[in-house]
Amino acid sequence: MNRDDLVGIWIHSHEESRDGAQVYRPVAYPFPPSRGRTSFTLRADGSALTGQPGPDDRGTIADGSWRLDGTVLALRGPEGTARYEVLAADGQHLELRPA
Repeated sequence: MNRDDLVGIWIHSHEESRDGAQVYRPVAYPFPPSRGRTSFTLRADGSALTGQPGPDDRGTIADGSWRLDGTVLALRGPEGTARYEVLAADGQHLELRPA
């Protein structure tokens, strides 16, 4: 697993998610119109931002951090640490399953 493949801004593509796997695409991906997409930004220095839909359609952003242990992505935010198994990762596609 190449850690550099995870660095970037990732938006949840719920249209492509299936069988418990969550698909994320880079921010420049041509998503169809949708409300309430979650997102996260993974920076090379280990810092992160997590984005959630807000109650009034405005998103909320929170600081966090991340690390990669083998094929497990640990994403820490204000609500704790979420762990995901990385199923696929390249510059255009990130597929995760909650670990």
